[in-house]
Amino acid sequence: MYLRALNYSFINSIKNNLQSATLKTLSLMSISVMSRQQSVQELFRTADCVCFDVDSTVIRDEGIDELAKFCGKGDEVRRLTAEAMGGNMTFQEALKKRLDIIRPSVVQIQEFLNKFPTHLTPGISELVRLLHERGVPVYLVTGGFRCLIEPVAIQLGIPVSNVFANRLKFYFNGEYAGFDENEPTSRSGGKGLVIRRLKDQHRYERIIMIGDGATDAEASPPADGFIGFGGNVVRDEVKRRAAWYVTDFQELIDVLNVQAK
Repeated sequence: MYLRALNYSFINSIKNNLQSATLKTLSLMSISVMSRQQSVQELFRTADCVCFDVDSTVIRDEGIDELAKFCGKGDEVRRLTAEAMGGNMTFQEALKKRLDIIRPSVVQIQEFLNKFPTHLTPGISELVRLLHERGVPVYLVTGGFRCLIEPVAIQLGIPVSNVFANRLKFYFNGEYAGFDENEPTSRSGGKGLVIRRLKDQHRYERIIMIGDGATDAEASPPADGFIGFGGNVVRDEVKRRAAWYVTDFQELIDVLNVQAK
């Protein structure tokens, strides 16, 4: 009887493994016969990690542009931002040029944070909440500055440890001293490097990157899918490269809610 019980257990184990493998194969097959947009939508529905850009995606503004305006350097920096997001120069080149113009001090950054509250993009709070309810970790992967991004993460209930952003450096007197060029998000291709590290560290299998810029589009691969976002600004190059392009986070919320029913 004991031997027979072991045989039954062994057979059931094989059956369960076969069923699991079959379902996984069917899921992959279903994705393979979908359109490009449907494939990304299915990946989003089943994602085990979602990464968002921040400027002009999670928030309505470009943080560096707003900081530059506050420091009296708005027009010069806005032009460089447009060129960088359009893919006309490397991100690190654009970042250095813009910061060399602004040269923000610690005092200026503190005053900026106090006087200009964050403007979240409509729908982002609900979308992040839904992802968290489904047990999907959310990361902010951005070329913006950590000192400006962490308050956004806190407002959305995202752990600050899930923020990948650039770090400004200052002299002992609080004057601008540069930025940390070792941060992967300080250069072109850096967002892809962050996603690759997340896969290695956490074994995520389906990572989605959502953003409005060229640096977001180029992060897929290694991201398994890219969703272009044009709710705040439409960039033609990004729109062309995105298999799924949305202008309202409600579109993503609807996709998650359809699956939940």
